[in-house]
Amino acid sequence: MRRAPALLAAALATSLALPPLEARAAVYVASQDGGAVTRIDGPDEASPMAVGAGPAGLAAVPDGTLYLAHPDRGAITALEAATGRGLRRLPFAGQPFGLAVSRDGRALFVGDWQGNRLVRIDAESGAVEAELALGREPAGLVRDAVGRLFVAERGGDSVAVVDGTAMRLLARIPVGRAPFALALSPDEGRLYVGNVRSNDLTAIDTRALAAITTRPAGRSPYGVAVQGDRILVTNQEAGTVSVLAADLTLAGTVSVGRYPEGVAVAEGRAYVANWFSDDVSVIDLTAMREVARRKVPAGPRAILALPSAGEGGGQ
Repeated sequence: MRRAPALLAAALATSLALPPLEARAAVYVASQDGGAVTRIDGPDEASPMAVGAGPAGLAAVPDGTLYLAHPDRGAITALEAATGRGLRRLPFAGQPFGLAVSRDGRALFVGDWQGNRLVRIDAESGAVEAELALGREPAGLVRDAVGRLFVAERGGDSVAVVDGTAMRLLARIPVGRAPFALALSPDEGRLYVGNVRSNDLTAIDTRALAAITTRPAGRSPYGVAVQGDRILVTNQEAGTVSVLAADLTLAGTVSVGRYPEGVAVAEGRAYVANWFSDDVSVIDLTAMREVARRKVPAGPRAILALPSAGEGGGQ
């Protein structure tokens, strides 16, 4: 779950010039080894917020509350995104990793890596409301608009589909080897699954709840994000991001930092957490090239984008 411990990186210098951009989105990256979340708000700012040891999973609600899973500490932290103010610390009896939040923000869905289960807890108190046994090593976790949860069962080479209200298994869909990251298309008609050990990406029809196709995606595809009709996949072993068209054909490849993991998109840019080089790559998706590299605290893994105040909405 973790690499060798590293010291908190203090340098926040930009190694490549970033063209000016009026920032409307805030990007947050969780640094597991550095025990911090960094907010990247525009062309110049990157401010780390200490959150305690080992944050790995990351989720948010539209009001700007961030939730961080600490798998090695058995806890979940709630944080006010705009200020970095700690709101509460929720104990979790297990190894929390993947996180998703209910539409109303009242419940958290937590994948228990060691316990092989999905748990729904109260977002305020942490009280367990329901749980469901899953396959081995539940990893990536996403919720759709109708309240279904899609969970990558890394140790089972499958994706579980769960009714989040009833906490009932709806389907189990075979995919490639060691699925980890998941991303929905904008219309939620497709789910894209990065399969780390088979070096490919599976597209799932979310209405039929069946795999459509699996295509090569690079060496150790770990993080997945969608921007329009393009799918972005981070390749850990290659230090690259593959950009795939809707039919999963390769449209381009962008070099980034060492061992890229999480990826998020916001306003024409992709942000990639490079776990081993302790930085975030910023990719211009029009030019299809890296335009900046930001230093962040050690071990950046999960990353997401939220609109800034006044823009509304959320992921």
